[in-house]
Amino acid sequence: MLNEEKPLNFIEEIIEEDLRKGTHDGRVLTRFPPEPNGYLHIGHAKSICLNFGLGIKYNGKTNLRFDDTNPVTEETEYVESIKRDIQWLGFQWEEELYTSDYFETLYEYAVNLIKKGLAYVDSSTSEEIAAAKGTPTEPGKPTPDRSRSIEENLSLFQAMREGKYKDGEKVLRAKIDLASPNMHLRDPIIYRIKHAHHHRTGNDWCIYPMYDFAHGQSDSIEKITHSICTVEFIPHRPLYDWLIEELEIFPSRQYEFARLNLTYTVMSKRRLLQLVNEGHVESWDDPRMPTISGLRRRGYTPASIRDFCERIGVQKRENMIDVGLLEFCIREDLNKTALRRMAVLDPIKLIITNYPEGQVEELIGENNPEAENGGGSRIIPFSKELWIERDDFMEEPPKKFFRLGPGLSARLKHGYIVQCHDYVKDEQGKVTEVHCTYVPTSKSGEDTSGLKVKGTIHWVSVPHAKEAEVRLYDRLFNDEDPMAAEDFKSSINPNSLTAIEKAYIEPDLVHAEAGTGYQFIRLGYFTLDTSSNSDKLVFNRTVTLKDSWAKEIKKG
Repeated sequence: MLNEEKPLNFIEEIIEEDLRKGTHDGRVLTRFPPEPNGYLHIGHAKSICLNFGLGIKYNGKTNLRFDDTNPVTEETEYVESIKRDIQWLGFQWEEELYTSDYFETLYEYAVNLIKKGLAYVDSSTSEEIAAAKGTPTEPGKPTPDRSRSIEENLSLFQAMREGKYKDGEKVLRAKIDLASPNMHLRDPIIYRIKHAHHHRTGNDWCIYPMYDFAHGQSDSIEKITHSICTVEFIPHRPLYDWLIEELEIFPSRQYEFARLNLTYTVMSKRRLLQLVNEGHVESWDDPRMPTISGLRRRGYTPASIRDFCERIGVQKRENMIDVGLLEFCIREDLNKTALRRMAVLDPIKLIITNYPEGQVEELIGENNPEAENGGGSRIIPFSKELWIERDDFMEEPPKKFFRLGPGLSARLKHGYIVQCHDYVKDEQGKVTEVHCTYVPTSKSGEDTSGLKVKGTIHWVSVPHAKEAEVRLYDRLFNDEDPMAAEDFKSSINPNSLTAIEKAYIEPDLVHAEAGTGYQFIRLGYFTLDTSSNSDKLVFNRTVTLKDSWAKEIKKG
């Protein structure tokens, strides 16, 4: 949640001033108003944390309102995913509302504007309307229908509602100021015809309010005290205020903050949908996607995302946030919570030649040495034959290589010190086996050997190992700002996913659960994928262990 010890951001300053003055009778009611036309992404998480966080901090409330005014793009699937994401992040709305709840009221508001001579039905084409609006340096010109009588406009608008016209044949426009320097005030369209099935109202309506008309009025109906939007809506605020004033309804106020821009990331729902539809990713919850569901499937935690949103703060000016900060936040969280386990992704066999044949030991491994309660421990089977990482052996090791090679010694994690004395190659010259001897008195926690080694490697017992697919995810885009390219898809990273079909894991990991974080020792943080089943375990890498951002945090 928001940290009270931090300086107030500018929205908190506004709220505290309103509370001091007794504005809105000391109430704080915010809202999160997504359009259900796609899955939420990390940018929405910033808005969720801000709106719900303000409600919590000031003992207020937050509504969830779906801006469902475009039946062509909206689906119940998206509604359910949005609710799931908000709750997963740790928040609960006061009321679940829909702009479609207000369709009749909004229609009456439009009728009131017509009766006041402040709205008219226009039969011009979209091209004609756009041309008549003028340019930022030239005033607009009235279309022939701007002078229609109030009676004719009321009749035509009623006919629009009754479905007597085709899509695009007529629109309702507010009559404001064709010479305004703000293009949004040059008689904006406030209703259009769409003969399409709505996910909630079915075919009851064939005219739908535009966002600029529905937004402020819905805020007013709900008596929202602080309507918080992103900065691209600053030019829309005069229209927001004009409509509320002319309709003489509850005076909700709009405030704007900088949206989230993240390096190596695309944040447009339209373009994310394009990635899904064109098969560049598997789905909306593909772990490479910046969607909340994608981050969840990849192994990000609600706490890490809330921490990220708090760290980036709330500003008025947009800037680019380094995705490394998001990765830092999940490492910080998982370091304290993730269970430690061993897995071998690129295996070669290590044979301990002097270990008793058929003997199995039960070694003790810590679950998480960073956990506040000590984290507990687990039993790890140990035997004569182990899988180790291919990178942990070199035929001709350089001077500062502290793992295994001819004559070199290293400690097996939680186990013994071993020394390499031989290795075996196949016909292609590839090393297939490493032969070592172990020191029986060097067992971790009971070491009396007096030997010192600099390297520790992880392993999995061959007869006890379980197989799993491990998916290594990298950034989906190669360019820091994919949207700067003429075609953002040209920046797609062809190596954003590497699937290891046959990795070996500790037997304890057969009980892994999706949503639980694991540190594969020396390899990174992983979680069980939602596609896993008893026949095939699949693990996703959440993030690597390397963290360049930790140094930046210390500098700051």
